[in-house]
Amino acid sequence: MKNVTFAEPICIVGRKAIQVFLIGCLVAISFGYPCNQASANDQIPGPAQTRPVAILNAIIHRVDKPVLTSGTVLFDGGKIIAVGEKVKLPKNATQIDAEGKHVYPGLIDSMTDLGLREILAVDETDDRTEYSRENPNARAWVAVNPDSELIPVARAGGVLVAMTAPNGPWLRGQSAVIQLDGWTNQEMLIREPAGLFVNWSAVHPNNTDDKKRREERENRLREFDQLLDKARIYSRSRSESPEQISFNVKLESLIPLLGRHMPLIAEANSQSEIESAVTYASSQGLALIIYGGYDAEQCAPLLKQHLVPVIVGSTYRLPMRRDDPYDHSYSLPARLQQAGVSFAIGGPGMSGPGGSASARNLPYHAAVASAYGLSEDDAIEAITLSAAKILGVDDRIGSITEGKDATLIIADGNILETETNVMDAYIEGRKVDLGSRHKMLNEKYLKKYSQR
Repeated sequence: MKNVTFAEPICIVGRKAIQVFLIGCLVAISFGYPCNQASANDQIPGPAQTRPVAILNAIIHRVDKPVLTSGTVLFDGGKIIAVGEKVKLPKNATQIDAEGKHVYPGLIDSMTDLGLREILAVDETDDRTEYSRENPNARAWVAVNPDSELIPVARAGGVLVAMTAPNGPWLRGQSAVIQLDGWTNQEMLIREPAGLFVNWSAVHPNNTDDKKRREERENRLREFDQLLDKARIYSRSRSESPEQISFNVKLESLIPLLGRHMPLIAEANSQSEIESAVTYASSQGLALIIYGGYDAEQCAPLLKQHLVPVIVGSTYRLPMRRDDPYDHSYSLPARLQQAGVSFAIGGPGMSGPGGSASARNLPYHAAVASAYGLSEDDAIEAITLSAAKILGVDDRIGSITEGKDATLIIADGNILETETNVMDAYIEGRKVDLGSRHKMLNEKYLKKYSQR
């Protein structure tokens, strides 16, 4: 019998799940409720589509093609089956008159910890980080909480898809692309793993001594080299003699990276970090995505040469250096476009203002880029189709296109403007609840003041 070794299950699956339940019980009891009524969000996942749905007379932002000023989107079985100015409708189709309203693909937050944390002040609800330096086997989707109160808030802002990723000091773990509706985390999955998330700034420690900084950098890269070499040997041995090789969860998790079936996602902002990440990935034959990318414009020739895209880590960022222009982050997407670098715009992401609690603000990050040089259509593409391409899911989502998932929103105005409200949302043809804790509290306190 072969020897099989197992890693400790990640995140909320074990100890933290019990802690969360006990805390919920204590809170419920303190308010006079029985323990079995500890609450999560009240939104019920949308039921599967049972008949065709046609959205009529809408302004349709197809993204991959010019905008239709008055068109129809028809979807059935969770898929878009027709888009155009004149579409023949089935007799049993549900018809929605959306005259004057805008239809967009569901917005995509291309880097977040949504579903992995709730209240930062309560450790048991913060499940982003495994406490060691090397966690390539940590799988974010295992710990996603489908009942998170933050998911309906993001959804109400038009964000229907997100790449959620773990945090940590170095090799953080594997990310996943999820849709923001489902009874379980498995139902929410679109792609897993979507990438190995690495904190590349850890390769460039803040040490004033040049010699020590160089030594630390070389040591950390050597560690990564050795880990990848072990994974290659392990993969080759497993394929040749699987019955003789013990299962190693850490090395097993690196095999998709070596085969370029998932990219290395390196959080890197300074020019030296970005150049280091690109050079390393190229030398190892790895697919690479840069997340953050503050200095990506300075690295444009290198990024273009190696076909490395950038997920801009929020436009709501202060300048990194005292002599940087105040609008450096605002204009970064436009400058990357001018330089010919593929990019998407992320929301608050892992460390931006509000983090996943502010994922609803994703369209306004794109709006800032539009105000500072990017066209409105390109800004919308940066949070839809461009994000889908970078995350490897553009065959399913990212544009209003026949054959793709019916994951879309209906808004009463330009989605980049704060006055706009999302009226309806569909994920794979399922109409989803746009209620949220924010709306509930708003209604509550409106009633409070109306009763005075």
